[in-house]
Amino acid sequence: MRNSLWFGIALAALTASPALAAGGNTATATGTATATVVAPLQITHTSGAALSFGMFTAGSGGTVSVSQAGAASVTGDIGLVTGGTVSADSFTISGGPSRTFTISTSTGNTVAMGGASRANMPLAVSAPTSGTLSSAGTFALNVGGTLTVAASQPAGSYTGTYTVTVTYQ
Repeated sequence: MRNSLWFGIALAALTASPALAAGGNTATATGTATATVVAPLQITHTSGAALSFGMFTAGSGGTVSVSQAGAASVTGDIGLVTGGTVSADSFTISGGPSRTFTISTSTGNTVAMGGASRANMPLAVSAPTSGTLSSAGTFALNVGGTLTVAASQPAGSYTGTYTVTVTYQ
């Protein structure tokens, strides 16, 4: 009886062991793959918006700045003239809800006056360096900047462009 008990235990161990099945040289398991597609990041310029420095006199030079909130300030011998419109520029960023992103702006920008009296002024753009999209997937971006005005800068209307780039983190 004792031998038959040991024989039963040995037989159960052999048939229950997966390591011994099929010779014990091969095993297979199944893994899982996942993916998440996020809405593409987009930036749209607000229609009619512009970074506007208003009207000012150049005097012996200085700077004119517009904050991201749209407030003007000057340094040096610059005088703001009433009646000019001062405003920050405006963009809307959209993409995946609650996603973070970086913001960069072009450098070496200028505003220039065309015609026979060509002249320009350096433009440094001011924007936050990062942001987070809302739960609806949007972000309002305001851009300010600073103009460097030379002594006796020629009078006239100046225009220029700059770029804003947004990148998912």
